[in-house]
Amino acid sequence: MSTLNYPEVGGTRQSVLPAGYNHLHHRTRIGTGRPAFEAAGAAVTTWRLHRESGVRVRADAVRAEPGAAVECAIGVGPLRVAAPCEVVWTAYETDRTGFAYGTTGGHPECGEESFVVELADDGTVWFTVTAFSRPGRWYTRLAGPIVPVCQRWYARRLGATLRRIAAG
Repeated sequence: MSTLNYPEVGGTRQSVLPAGYNHLHHRTRIGTGRPAFEAAGAAVTTWRLHRESGVRVRADAVRAEPGAAVECAIGVGPLRVAAPCEVVWTAYETDRTGFAYGTTGGHPECGEESFVVELADDGTVWFTVTAFSRPGRWYTRLAGPIVPVCQRWYARRLGATLRRIAAG
């Protein structure tokens, strides 16, 4: 049974994100060619990207599949912040691979985030993070404008990590 804590499920698939949230759209050039695309797509959908970016990931599926429960956590000991999510959509296509997860009860935010790798017609491999979110806990409300800054920093970190993974 899903415990998603926001109503706009699948909103990161739309060209216009839902109103009433902070929006994030970050695109990074990862490399060129099908081998880079395949390496990047595998890293995104098997949680390797998140793990190599410094996040502890617990998932009940080896790779992203709709309905899979995922918990991402950062920090150490009592300062660890856990972010429970559920995969809401996936894309396993010839030139597009990725997924989105939505927040569930206990997550510091309410909303959705997608991680998509695309192989363009010219052979360029792009990685895009798209998200809409708003505070879901007292401490994220208290943090105010710092949270979107941290989210943009993390999206850039993911792009840099994925570029390294795709390069081999």
